[in-house]
Amino acid sequence: MVVSSHCCTETVFDYSWKQVVQAFWNRYPNPSSNHVLTEDTISREVRDGKLYSRRILSKTNHVPKWGERFYKNTPIKIIEDSILDPKNKTLTTFTRNIGMKKIMKVDEFVEYTEQKDGRTLAIRHAYISSQVFGFSRAIRAFGIERFKSNCLKTANGFNFVLCNMFPNHKHVTLTRSPTPAVLSITTKSNLEQQQQQHHHPTQTVSKTELFKNGVKQSYDFLKCQASKIAQMFSIKN
Repeated sequence: MVVSSHCCTETVFDYSWKQVVQAFWNRYPNPSSNHVLTEDTISREVRDGKLYSRRILSKTNHVPKWGERFYKNTPIKIIEDSILDPKNKTLTTFTRNIGMKKIMKVDEFVEYTEQKDGRTLAIRHAYISSQVFGFSRAIRAFGIERFKSNCLKTANGFNFVLCNMFPNHKHVTLTRSPTPAVLSITTKSNLEQQQQQHHHPTQTVSKTELFKNGVKQSYDFLKCQASKIAQMFSIKN
């Protein structure tokens, strides 16, 4: 059984959903994306009023000294599937690496939705696993920290592109900075703290129960995304 670690972040952009979608296709290059080397569109088609796209990207990331025994800084190929639904104003992406998966496999789901106040919310889920015997936990922990760091870079880079594409944009709220802010980052350890805070001080929660709750949340999320994932994989190459 392969164990995976889960991390979730939420980012709010002070731009409309339409503007964010336009910037999504033009987000590279930017000052925060030096690790992205190439991007190419493999397929793109419209089905049932939705735009289905598949792209392949080449990325590189510096690894710590201890990780050099498993991975040299060679570019990794990334597959990005996306579904753009203009009617419901949602953009859903599913990204995964197709190389070095035994060392570290990263499945990332992102959904961009329009909020009632006109801004755009991006919810990002990452599931990280490793099959390196004896180092799986350390590699997963490293992957989670790298994911959180990259989320900040992604938000900054996205904001740079948005500002350049829409220089005359009037931000939706006057009391909020136009810089996208990562509102929350939830990992397994954070989840345990939240659950403990919501219980009575005299009540104890076993690690097994916390783990089961975390697995259930991950399962529920994947269950909700199952149809979207199936549609993504049905894209003709």
